[in-house]
Amino acid sequence: MALAGPALRTPESRRKPAGPGWVTFIHRLAAGVAAALRWSLVAAAAVMLGCIALQVVMRYVFGRAPSWTEELAILMFAWLTLGGLGLGVREGFHVRLTMLLDPLSEGARLWAERAIGALTAVLGAYLLWSGLRFVEFTQGSTSAAIGYPIEILHGLAPVAGFLMMVFALERVVEPPNVPDTQDGPQPL
Repeated sequence: MALAGPALRTPESRRKPAGPGWVTFIHRLAAGVAAALRWSLVAAAAVMLGCIALQVVMRYVFGRAPSWTEELAILMFAWLTLGGLGLGVREGFHVRLTMLLDPLSEGARLWAERAIGALTAVLGAYLLWSGLRFVEFTQGSTSAAIGYPIEILHGLAPVAGFLMMVFALERVVEPPNVPDTQDGPQPL
């Protein structure tokens, strides 16, 4: 059993795309989307923390917190969670159990990684589909305090499903370098 973190898939440890030009294009496109996603998550975290800090100060110092801070913090938290899900698929910074993959030969592990990527893409497609259905179901509603269209909040799920699907398909095309985990957990 090993924890897979940045040691499994970081920009430095990823193989250079070899093969047809479309593979290179997919990797470059995914890298650009991942970079934009990473910066949007940093911005969302900053906005969320700013809203929470403002809410605490206003509540305990002035006795009245603005109603919009909690709603905006929830929206940013939702994006951090769902956007982080997509980025986690690409970067591999999730926890994973490798006890079933450890005994496999290198070739078998490569195909197992591809199968895991394909299953992850199917899960992302399902999140995309079911998220779109939920957005359609709640269409026309607005948030209570700010009054923004609730489709913005609920639309984060299909966006995350799409990102998850695209990044998982990238892993199917060219799986990450698989570290040797026979010697125990890899350092994070």
